Amino acid sequence: MKKVLVTGGLGFIGSHTVVELHNAGFEAIIIDNLSNSSINVLDGIERIIGYKPNFEELDLRDKASVKSFFGKHIDVAGVIHFAASKAVGESVENPLLYYENNINTLVYILQELQQKEEANFIFSSSCTVYGQAEKMPITENASVQPAMSPYGNTKQIGEEIITDVTKVTNINAILLRYFNPVGAHPSAEIGELPIGVPQNLIPYITQTGIGLRQELSVYGDDYPTPDGTAIRDYIHVVDLAKAHVVAMERLINKKNLSKVETFNLGTGTGSSVLEVITAFEKVSDKKLPYKIVGRREGDITSAYANTDKANEILGWKASLTLEESLASAWKWEQKIRS
Repeated sequence: MKKVLVTGGLGFIGSHTVVELHNAGFEAIIIDNLSNSSINVLDGIERIIGYKPNFEELDLRDKASVKSFFGKHIDVAGVIHFAASKAVGESVENPLLYYENNINTLVYILQELQQKEEANFIFSSSCTVYGQAEKMPITENASVQPAMSPYGNTKQIGEEIITDVTKVTNINAILLRYFNPVGAHPSAEIGELPIGVPQNLIPYITQTGIGLRQELSVYGDDYPTPDGTAIRDYIHVVDLAKAHVVAMERLINKKNLSKVETFNLGTGTGSSVLEVITAFEKVSDKKLPYKIVGRREGDITSAYANTDKANEILGWKASLTLEESLASAWKWEQKIRS
């Protein structure tokens, strides 16, 4: 089995990608510093795939530790890089944390990969690089707008670093710009597990539904959208994880058409916050208490993907619906609170 390093592999998307790598015949090696995840996720992965993957607790901000890791694991066929801080609001409040955690760690990994005869690298990018795009749905050709948050800026800078490095090294890379990952594994063994108050909509909804939060805050109802609330493209995390596996197979099999390829990952459908609340109430059969509050700094009006390129060139398509995503997230929430 070819070995694939998954950084941030005990996080939300990373853990689901480890499972899908196993399903596709790869051996995943996980790095995580447990700053925004739990070691218990490793047990959940084991219950799904039948064994405990190779895991190393490591802080990628420590350059010497990164060098030591790659010295021990010279047979890694590719790297899927998730490890990063990812909350827009927190990045506005603490930009230096984001620049250190999201940029330095990327540089240290690429410094090790550039020494290999060939290296395959998948970057966890984001639709935030488009800022408030001028046209919907967003294609990969949409201009990269000035970032509206330090988090978004780290994704833009990360893409620029990777593009520059691939020009002068044997690294081949795919940049996956995804929209809003939601849901949980159908087994309910792994799912989104925010530490503290959730920064993302869906875990806040499910925590409110279960009674952990008093009510959901809807940030703004004065956006220029049909119901006044912000619109996003919510993609099931299992669909998203499968796309990373397809992308890695593409690089390993040398099917990539250029040193760096970029793909949007989403459903192609935008849903407003109020539409998501309505869909959750339908799948959970619960009335969700919420209140309208002011907009958050750094939030945009609307973002949903044109996924034609990923569908046609990558050969991947999202298959799970918003209601299926919410039902799996609700099943996960109920399990972890039981």
